[in-house]
Amino acid sequence: MFRTVSALSLVALLSVPALAQTKVEPAKVEAGKYNVDPNHTQVLFGVNHMGFTTYYGSFTDTAGTLDLDPAKPDASKLDVTIKTASVSVPSPKLLDELKGDQWLDATKFPDTTFKSTKVTKTGATTANVTGDLTLHGVTKPVTLAVTYVNAGTNPLSKSYTAGFEAKGKIKRSDFGVKTYVPLIGDDVDLIISGSFEHAK
Repeated sequence: MFRTVSALSLVALLSVPALAQTKVEPAKVEAGKYNVDPNHTQVLFGVNHMGFTTYYGSFTDTAGTLDLDPAKPDASKLDVTIKTASVSVPSPKLLDELKGDQWLDATKFPDTTFKSTKVTKTGATTANVTGDLTLHGVTKPVTLAVTYVNAGTNPLSKSYTAGFEAKGKIKRSDFGVKTYVPLIGDDVDLIISGSFEHAK
């Protein structure tokens, strides 16, 4: 039985085009408006936990748009909204605390947003995207280091898709989230894997 399942899985994988082997140059990516693919976009965060480990969590409900102009990257615009209550961590007790008023206060501040204000190309496949991050009711400028991954037609959904990865760092105390600083680190590392579908 297991041998049959493995064989069927292998056939299924081999029948799907290996997009990773076909790199689409950034300048050839389709221009236009893209929508966040919420099922394949991940927003991760990491914070130092009492000096012992980096504690990771994520937000699972993301929406937004990307206006992409490969010919003029600096004209591109990004507008993303994250539902604060979609924060996810392994501990149920900590999860309730994070949603509460001592941390993210998801009831009072249901949305966390990022709206780009400037895009600066830094390399063939990289750019710095600066924008206004609104978190916990406070808005501050944040710069994300963005790397283009690839683009093309998704063989399963048939949607033209562009993928990017971004990294950044914020101080949570700048946004009024000061609980347990410095026992729990003030610096928060952000890692975003963004999947965008062309809106045709």
